[in-house]
Amino acid sequence: MTQFTMTIDGSAVATEYAFDVVNPATAHSFAQAPDCTPQQLDAAMAAAARAFPAWSRDEKLRRTALRDAADALEAAGDRLARLITREQGKPLALSRDEILASAAWLRYYADLEIPRERIQDDTDGYAEVVSRPLGVVAALAPWNFPLVLAVWKIAPALLAGNSMVLKPSPYTPLATLLMGELLRPVLPAGVLNVISGRDPLGALMTEHSTPRKISFTGSSATGRKVAVAAAADLKRVTLELGGNDPAIVLEDADPAAYAASIVDSAFTNSGQVCFAVKRLYVPRRRHDEWVDALAARAAELGVGDGLDDGVRMGPVSNRLQLDRVRALVTDACAHGAVAAFGGTEPDRAGYFYTPTVLAHAADGSRVVDEEQFGPVLPVIPYRDPGDAVAAANASDYGLTASVWSPDTDRAAETAWSLECGQVSLNAHGTGLRPDLPFGGHKSSGIGVENGIWGLREYSQLQVLTGPPRR
Repeated sequence: MTQFTMTIDGSAVATEYAFDVVNPATAHSFAQAPDCTPQQLDAAMAAAARAFPAWSRDEKLRRTALRDAADALEAAGDRLARLITREQGKPLALSRDEILASAAWLRYYADLEIPRERIQDDTDGYAEVVSRPLGVVAALAPWNFPLVLAVWKIAPALLAGNSMVLKPSPYTPLATLLMGELLRPVLPAGVLNVISGRDPLGALMTEHSTPRKISFTGSSATGRKVAVAAAADLKRVTLELGGNDPAIVLEDADPAAYAASIVDSAFTNSGQVCFAVKRLYVPRRRHDEWVDALAARAAELGVGDGLDDGVRMGPVSNRLQLDRVRALVTDACAHGAVAAFGGTEPDRAGYFYTPTVLAHAADGSRVVDEEQFGPVLPVIPYRDPGDAVAAANASDYGLTASVWSPDTDRAAETAWSLECGQVSLNAHGTGLRPDLPFGGHKSSGIGVENGIWGLREYSQLQVLTGPPRR
C-alpha cells in the first residue's frame, strides 16, 4: 500500500503510526497517511518559527518562490489530479481545474503589491503605515477542494512574510502531502511544513503556543471551537465556514435559459461546495415547470468513478457525509417533499447518491434549513419575491446567493437585500476569483480570503513616524 511522508523543516518525515485513506468510489482504502505525533507537531512549529525571521525580510525571494511553486504544481498536474480524484471522488476534469486554480492563485499573490500608505511627508514630519507579517500561521484545510483551498491560505500568508504549518483533512491528506514534497526544493526549510493526522491533531494545532494566526476552512460547528481555542492567547483567526446558499428565480426567469446553470452549481463536486446552490426559491405558479426542467438536467449527469470517461458527478466524499445526505432526503420526503428525480443510491460499491431534485420542499424542513453539502437540491415555492428574500435571510448562514432574471436591474434590486458575502446575477459563485474578497456573514465565517483583503488577514499594521525626511 502506498505510503506518504510529511514535510517538516524541509525534509521528509515518516511516523510510527499511519491511517488508511479511502477511495470513495470503491469504499476501500488504497493508501496510508502519516499520523502526526504531538512531538512532531512541536517540531513543525519550531521549524516554522526558525524560518520566519529570514523569510519575512526577503520579499524578492518570497515572490520568486511563489512563482516557482506554481510551476511545480503545474508540472505535476496529472499526478496531483489523479490523487485528488482517488481520495476525494470528484471527476478528473474537476481535479485538473483545481491544480490550475492553485497555480493561478500562487501567481496572483506573487505579483500583488504589499500596501504601504504614506500619511504625512512634509516639513512638519513623516508618517507611514506599513503591513508586517504575524509570524507562524497554523492552517487547516477541508476535504472538498483539498489543494486549492490550502493554496488560498499558503499564497497570501507566505507573500505577507509568514511561515506556516498546514494540516489537510484526514479524509483527503494525500495530494497535500505530495504538494509538500514537491515544494521542498522550492521553499526554504521550515517555511511550509505539511503534517497529517486524525483527531485531536487539529485541536492541538489551534491550542499550540507558537502560531499567531489560525486559518480554518470547514464547518461552522468546528469553526466555533477553533475560535474559542484561539481566543485563549488572542490568536488572530480567519474562519471560512459553512453556507446554505439560496438562489431566487424571479417570475420572468425562463427555466430553459437558467436550469442548466443552476443544476451545474448545485451538483458540481456532488454538491460538496461551500458556495453551491443549496436551496432554490421559485414562483409558486411556475414551481412544476421549474422542477421538470431541473429534473431533466439532473438526469443528464453521468454518475460514477471520477477516473472514468464521461463522468460528471462522482461519489459523496465519505461515508459520514453520505449518511447525512440520506437522512436529510428521508426526512424531507416524510414532511411532504417529493423526489422529482433521484433520492436513491445506485446498486454499486462506493459512497454514491443520485443527484436529487426535491419538489415542494418547505422552509422549516432540515434539508432547507441546514447545509446538506451533498447532491440534493430542494425547490421551495414562494408567493412574493419579498417572501423569498425574507426566507433566504432567515438562515444563520450568509455565504453566497444568486438572483435569476432577464431584467438585471430588477435582479440587482433583489440582490442588495440578501445578507451574504457575495451575490451573483444569472449565475452562482462567479465572484470566486483571486482578486475579489470571499467570506461570509453571520455563521458563515470571520474575515475574508483572496485579494488584497485576504493578504491583510495575514498582516498587522505598523506605524512609522519621525522628523521630516530629507
